[in-house]
Order: sequence, then structure tokens, then C-alpha cells
Amino acid sequence: MKLTDKIYVAGHRGLVGSAIVRKLESDGYLNIIKRNHSELDLTNCTATDTFFEEIKPDYVFLSAAKVGGIVANNTYPAEFIRDNLTIQTNVIHAAWQHNVTRLLFLGSSCIYPKMAPQPMKEEYLLTGPLEPTNRPYALAKIAGVEMCWSYNRQYDTKYLAAMPTNLYGPSDNYHPENSHVIPALIRKFHEAKMANAPTVTVWGSGTPRREFMYSEDMADACVYLMNLPDDKYSALLGSDESKTGRFEPPLINIGVGIDVSIKELAEIIQSVVGYSGQIVFDASKPDGTPRKLMDVGLLSAFGWSAPTPLRDGLRQSYLDFTSDYGMTKLRSHAPNL
Repeated sequence: MKLTDKIYVAGHRGLVGSAIVRKLESDGYLNIIKRNHSELDLTNCTATDTFFEEIKPDYVFLSAAKVGGIVANNTYPAEFIRDNLTIQTNVIHAAWQHNVTRLLFLGSSCIYPKMAPQPMKEEYLLTGPLEPTNRPYALAKIAGVEMCWSYNRQYDTKYLAAMPTNLYGPSDNYHPENSHVIPALIRKFHEAKMANAPTVTVWGSGTPRREFMYSEDMADACVYLMNLPDDKYSALLGSDESKTGRFEPPLINIGVGIDVSIKELAEIIQSVVGYSGQIVFDASKPDGTPRKLMDVGLLSAFGWSAPTPLRDGLRQSYLDFTSDYGMTKLRSHAPNL
């Protein structure tokens, strides 16, 4: 990407998109295109196509999505599959129609089977049943991978699907019901600390293991991938299975390659926040997938690895949460498309 190229970041106000924007700005890119939901409704096919026709972006980071934790996924399954399918279909198709040079589609590690071997390799896609609590979201993201693959095969586009592990960091969603585990725990421990509460209850048994990545590292990886030389980038774009006989989707994992138990995570956040009470695990609540660890061998082979240790990232996230910006989000925050 040249510094003067038009780079559209879809979903620039969310956790993923805002991190990508910060990375691009810090690297000196001069023409970053941003539209919030009120300016451009990506679920509207006509509006999306008109935007691409008028702006003609050279590169697209597709991070716009409806996201949330277990409660949100269980409560709004129709919205999760409908909105995500619609957004990615409109953007990917418009990108092809208006000659976008490269597109990076951001998904999630939940695309892999619930009982996938650990760590999860890209080749494990579609090899088993998904975790039921987020299956609608996962299926939408799998469809996005297939759409990138299909357009690459049929139209010779250069669309890559990147699957980040569980993310946290600046601009996270701290909603008490619709947030992911790290922002939910940061908020719980902070509120317990402020109220001098004797205990904090954490959903589940505490035994599931999860991998967590600081969002600024994820953004660095995304920009790194988008800037790969043509030969290396093209090697990631998948093959035509009907010709090669190999299952090679245009897919790459983005993660740290290290996981922790939810119990260990809660204890680290307790320490970072400075809460002195006890942690109680409510085993009557769902645990979700027993383990989710990404195999990042492919990304490592292309020369990139995550630099931020978990405790350091959590410490920075807590500072963000307790800042004026974080407290504003605490009072009223919902996921941005």
C-alpha cells in the first residue's frame, strides 16, 4: 500500500477497525476512508455500491460486523447471522465491482469446530460441528471466507480472510451483557473494587482455555499482511480445489500461540484492577468450547509474531477503561457496525 492510496476501513469505530485506523495513521497513511453507521449503512446494498462507486477505494479492511459475547449470541442469533451475512456480501461484491486491489476480511476463531484439535490450523475449517452458542455468527464468517475464495477463483480477485483470536484493547465494548470475557471481567472487578464487594462471580467453571491478543498487535499483523509482496500475498489466496485436489482456502490465523484458563485470566485481571475480594465460579453457566488456541505457524512463517504480553495488554486496557473515554463507554455503549 502506498501512503497516498485510498484505504477504506469498514467498521472503523469498533475494536478491530479502530486499531487498524490507529496503525495506519501511525504509519503515515494519508487517505484513510471512514464512514460510521449513520453515514453508510453497509446492510444496504444500494448505499454500499454507491459509496464504492463514488470513493473507489484501493484497499479495504472489512472489520464491520455485529459482535458480542455468549449472552448476546444466544439472545440475538437471527441478527448475528443476518447482519453479518449482509454486510460482508455487500462489501465484498462492491469491492469486486469497483476494482479494489486487495481486501482483508476479518473473521473470528469461532469458525473452527468446537472439538477441533489444538492448536487450530487453518486446514481444520469445516471438519466438524461448531460451538452452538455462537454458530450463527460463525457460519456467517465461514460464508465470508468462502465468498473471498469464490471471488478469487472466478474473478481473480485478491481477497484474504484473516481469523484473529480473542481480542481486547482500546475501544472495547464494556456493556454488562453484550461484551466479551475480558471487558466483562474488567468491568466486574472494577465495580466490585469501587463497591468493596466481597466476591466477584465469573461464569462457568474457569477451566476452559482461551487465547487473547491485544488489538494493537492484531492491527499490526493486518497491515503487515496487506503489505506483503505480490508473490507472498498471492500464496495465501487459496487454490481451486477442483484442479488441485487440495483444501486451501484464502485463510490465515492471527494470534499469539499461547492460551490461559479462564481462572488464570480472572486472577490476572483481579491483580491488574487491584481487587482484593474472592472470585466465585458459577459452574451452572455455560463454559463454551473447552479450548480455543490458534496455530499461528503460517503467520510466523511469513515473518510476524505478536509483541505484547497478556498482562501488559490488560494493564493498558484497564487504563483505557478508567479514562474519561472508557467511563463514557461504560455509561452507554453498544457494538458499532
